[in-house]
Amino acid sequence: QVQLVESGGGLVQAGGPLRLSCTASGGTFSRYIMGWFRQVAGKERDFVAAISGSGGYPYYADSVRGRLTISRDNAKNTVFLQVNSLKPEDTAVYYCAATNDYSGNYYRAQTYAYWGQGTHVTVSS
Repeated sequence: QVQLVESGGGLVQAGGPLRLSCTASGGTFSRYIMGWFRQVAGKERDFVAAISGSGGYPYYADSVRGRLTISRDNAKNTVFLQVNSLKPEDTAVYYCAATNDYSGNYYRAQTYAYWGQGTHVTVSS
């Protein structure tokens, strides 16, 4: 059983940067693809980014490519999401998730077995 805890959310100004963290416990961290999703109230949970267990293969949603960077530190069991040039439309609850499913469906929420509780990000204009 893997437990995930996100941190780093809050109220931020548009145009600025934000770094989210997610620390895992209870499993062999490097075996898991780690993903970030975000959700706005009343809407589906959307894929943002994912990274392979080794950290060598990052994946991004087209809508955020170029502004976000996902990375991980396997020694610290932590995955990061750096968001630059924040926009009001980035306002959402951000969730990290873990899966050991390497079938290629990293962009699907259903692929992930473990989820954090989410961290709120509000971008003010």
